[in-house]
Amino acid sequence: MKAKVGIVGYRGYSGAELVRILARHPGVEPYLLEHREESGPATAIRGAEPPECLPCDPQVIHAEGLAVVFLATPAEVSMDLAPAMLDAGARVIDLSGAFRLRTPANYLAWYKETHTQPALLAEAVYGLPEFYRDLIPGARLVANPGCYPTAANLAIRPLLEADAVDRTSGIVCDAKSGVSGAGRKPTLKTSFCEVTENFSAYSILRHRHVPEVLLVSGLEESEFSFTAQLLPIDRGILETIYFRAYSAGSADDLLAIYEKRYAGEPFVRLYQPGHVPDLRAVAHTNFCDIGVTLDGETGRAVVVSAIDNLVKGAAGQAVQNMNLMLGYPETEGLL
Repeated sequence: MKAKVGIVGYRGYSGAELVRILARHPGVEPYLLEHREESGPATAIRGAEPPECLPCDPQVIHAEGLAVVFLATPAEVSMDLAPAMLDAGARVIDLSGAFRLRTPANYLAWYKETHTQPALLAEAVYGLPEFYRDLIPGARLVANPGCYPTAANLAIRPLLEADAVDRTSGIVCDAKSGVSGAGRKPTLKTSFCEVTENFSAYSILRHRHVPEVLLVSGLEESEFSFTAQLLPIDRGILETIYFRAYSAGSADDLLAIYEKRYAGEPFVRLYQPGHVPDLRAVAHTNFCDIGVTLDGETGRAVVVSAIDNLVKGAAGQAVQNMNLMLGYPETEGLL
């Protein structure tokens, strides 16, 4: 029998991407969970039948026997809904930042809000499978990583684990994202006239994704500089990461570190030395593509990491986590 899974927030960009991926997944039966009043059908396409819609009610969740509920909702909504979904017997994969930062103090410092579910914050497993695969299958609550930290940590952590980075020189991450990363709710900043033919930086030095990079990589805040920038495109993240390399004479030496760390990983693709990915290579996929360039004389190194922010940065990674939680092949529905 197919496992029943529910999607809350299915009208948002990440939620809609979840519906698209789960609709083709052979092992699950998706349901749309309505948590608020909103006009309009789930799909406006004639002849297209969306998944069945149910109220986001704990009694309904329990009665229907939903195995997993995805929360593609703002952090405050996820904090409100997650306890009820867990009490109803469902496991939860949250796509917001509500349960990523481990402590209420860290959450308050970066989100400027008081966390209302500290026990669940402490319980949540960070859902980056390449590093936490052993913890995800047994988790009740998985905090799906942010899009920027996914690309950054997949590029940075293997190098730090191998002691290949001169940490005294710091790491600079220059990150660019498509507009869908800001969510579907309209704002002046993401309106067409503000974005088109434009390119801008935002949340300089205080971006709320920075602590995720620090927690997963082990870097101190003083060692990491991150700037997010908004591209006039709909999807995709490309991060150009600068550092000084220790004891690496060529890009091949750094690539050997990645090859060892990611051997057998289905969603990390490495490029030949001196070649780097672009956004077209990862659009609509769950891949993270990584390319390395190194000046052996000076030790200056550049790593380029690219993902689709709505797939590996959100919905695809959530399905990857679901596959691990339910015992399906990790790539099911994603290749």
